Amino acid sequence: MDFRGFVAADAELMAKAGINTVRTYEAINDTQVLDILWSKRIQVLNTVYILGTDPLSIIAQRVQAVKDHPAILMWVVGNEWNYNGLYVGMGFPQAVARVASAVDLIKGLDAKHPVATVYGELPDLATLQKLRNVDAWGINKYSGLNFGNLFAEWARISDAPMFLGEYGADAYDSRTSRPDERSQAKATTRLTQLIVEASSVHRRGVCIGGIIFEFADEWWKDSAGDPRKHNVGGVSPGGGPWPDLTFNEEW
Repeated sequence: MDFRGFVAADAELMAKAGINTVRTYEAINDTQVLDILWSKRIQVLNTVYILGTDPLSIIAQRVQAVKDHPAILMWVVGNEWNYNGLYVGMGFPQAVARVASAVDLIKGLDAKHPVATVYGELPDLATLQKLRNVDAWGINKYSGLNFGNLFAEWARISDAPMFLGEYGADAYDSRTSRPDERSQAKATTRLTQLIVEASSVHRRGVCIGGIIFEFADEWWKDSAGDPRKHNVGGVSPGGGPWPDLTFNEEW
């Protein structure tokens, strides 16, 4: 991971776009990287445990390295691990137990910052109960130009803070086999408006924010393509983004 090699240019673009928070998929352990982000008033949801084959012992170094930096907003455990079994196909009960252990370990290292986990769609009540020590839940949700009944359902099942861990649309339309940035802009704008309308700054609002997916095109996602070239492809479970309801994560 070359965070230091990209952070200055990326932070400048993010600041111009009005971005105030980023979520990583790998841990940022470099305070110089955080310094640059903080100079643009950008904070970090720092993922300190994401891969099931990693021992829990790696968490301590990652948390202790940066826990006193003002750019740290939350710690994050996992990414839609209910789909990927922490990316190693771990069974769901084992994944729940691993997330719970990671969350408790982080809380023992740092009592100042919330600990979040990121889930694909809504968790059920049993999962919420088993992970009751999670401070905030990120929900990855792709369902066209809306979030369905996500916010109402969250209010029904939990009083914990929630945010969109991933939302948005890619810039390729598989129906016409060509890029479509206009539709991407429309979807991102509309979905962002819905997040603002559901914001917890409003009475009865439940959503503390949202993370647009994503800042960098994933040129490695098309398994039949070349990671040095911009191919068409990239898959993900669940529904799909507007307008073609198909994931093209290289775009």
